[in-house]
Amino acid sequence: MRSLQDALHYRCHDEALSRLALTHPSTKEEADNQRLEFLGDAVLGFAVSDLLYRKYAGRHEGELTARRATLVCEETLCHLARGLGIGRALRMGHGEESTLGREKPSILADAMEAVIAAVYLDGGVEAA
Repeated sequence: MRSLQDALHYRCHDEALSRLALTHPSTKEEADNQRLEFLGDAVLGFAVSDLLYRKYAGRHEGELTARRATLVCEETLCHLARGLGIGRALRMGHGEESTLGREKPSILADAMEAVIAAVYLDGGVEAA
């Protein structure tokens, strides 16, 4: 957990929130990262939309949407998650672990969104 926070350059004040963000549904725990994933997707979409809107002031909605879709996708999120070492920090059930779940693009992308949401809830939009 500490190495992930170092990579993020952010220290979560609420350790339970950090733990939840890294809890895959396969753990069968009462709470997992799916709700955070939902929120993280929206936070990321908002942040990228805001940046594109400001950077490309003269561009039409369709072009902005296409650019956002290129940036906010499983491939990009997976790449970011791998760079941050999220796979190593994930908590998952034995079955998912045995099928190399820590390397699955969809799991990494989902966890990246959950981490974004945890940072957002812990530190606000600027931190996220």
